[in-house]
Amino acid sequence: MKKVYVGMGTDLIHHGHINIIEVARELGEVTVGLLSDKAVSKYSRTPFLSYDERKKILENLKGVKEVILQEDLDYEKNLSALKPDYVVHGTDWKTGPQKHIREKVVKLLKEWGGELVEPEYTSGISSTGLRKALKEVGTTPDIRRRMLRRLLESKDIVRVMEAHNGISALIVEETSINAENEVREFDAMWVSSLTDSTAKGKPDTEYVDRTSRFQTIGDILDVTTKPIILDGDTGGVTEHFAMQVKNLERLGVSAVIIEDKVGLKRNSLFGTEVKQELDTIEGFCEKINTGKKAQVTEEFMIIARLESLIAEHGMEDALTRAKAYIEAGADGIMIHSRHKDGSEIMEFMKRYQEFEYKVPVVSVPSSYNQFTEDELKEAGFSIVIYANHLLRAAFPAMKKTAESILENKRSLEADKYCMSIKEILTILPN
Repeated sequence: MKKVYVGMGTDLIHHGHINIIEVARELGEVTVGLLSDKAVSKYSRTPFLSYDERKKILENLKGVKEVILQEDLDYEKNLSALKPDYVVHGTDWKTGPQKHIREKVVKLLKEWGGELVEPEYTSGISSTGLRKALKEVGTTPDIRRRMLRRLLESKDIVRVMEAHNGISALIVEETSINAENEVREFDAMWVSSLTDSTAKGKPDTEYVDRTSRFQTIGDILDVTTKPIILDGDTGGVTEHFAMQVKNLERLGVSAVIIEDKVGLKRNSLFGTEVKQELDTIEGFCEKINTGKKAQVTEEFMIIARLESLIAEHGMEDALTRAKAYIEAGADGIMIHSRHKDGSEIMEFMKRYQEFEYKVPVVSVPSSYNQFTEDELKEAGFSIVIYANHLLRAAFPAMKKTAESILENKRSLEADKYCMSIKEILTILPN
């Protein structure tokens, strides 16, 4: 039997995939190289189904002899090992971000006389289209809640943007660009207490209660599918935090970040200009541990936010607290700093790499925003949160619009600051 290799991402199986496998089956014995979640994420959204789920489906298709892991978009490793007589792929990769991969496959096959067979791409259907349809249907709390952990497994760094209401969440959900042969979009949403409070015209001092915060979360859940990380401030009283964890799990929130401060909450960007009182290590560890014990699902994450550098308690205090919080059960660490040069953040990460046991680390580069995502990834960060940018962008535009109408006593001159109503309506769900 001739050996046939088919590389697939196959998030959602459709008749186009079946057509490819039927062509391959006629040529010989079919091995499917199934792309890992990480490989798929480089050119498309992280799959709805996990690698193991996708593999099980393909193994049960008629004509598929074996399904093996293809760790990257590049075929070289698997093709060099198998040396297949044929590689089968639809014509859709002749242009676009996978064009250079196709060229490399052709070159590799020449080394042993293999042949590339390219059935015509099945028009009228695609995994991208099916994913779009699924987004319109919506998602479930269980699927959404587990997605953050899957993203951490499949992506080098998870990109998160703040959302403070339904329309800002839709912008996070829908915004996507193609750059440098990859699709770039936001992976998750950050529901910040600062932007949520500010959008309501209230101070960022935990004045906005949990009922109101949950209403904002509900508005976002109604119109989006991406995972949510919640800014949980201090987490409140330990017993109340345990109840909050269960409520967030039930809603489908993926993670909550709580900071190790006590007393009246003051925004960290004020630094020592205002009183920043840290909780004791023992007290905060108890809160983390209580939250983990209250947890019902395995997927939900409690992330501990370190305020040692904000309160100027020093690097050793930050590292000591990080170790203690991890031992208490924290699923991640967020290290915060308001110093613009980023030196203390990078020093912390350098020291953190020496830990025997590590968890994902979150960066919020509002102050040290000169660092690229690649640089943050290189430093060891797993998540980057753009914590307040949509709200900050909206405020100047609204203020200029209001001033223009007052100045000109009409709205014509303000049009340059405004999106048309028709454009807005296209963003909203049908």
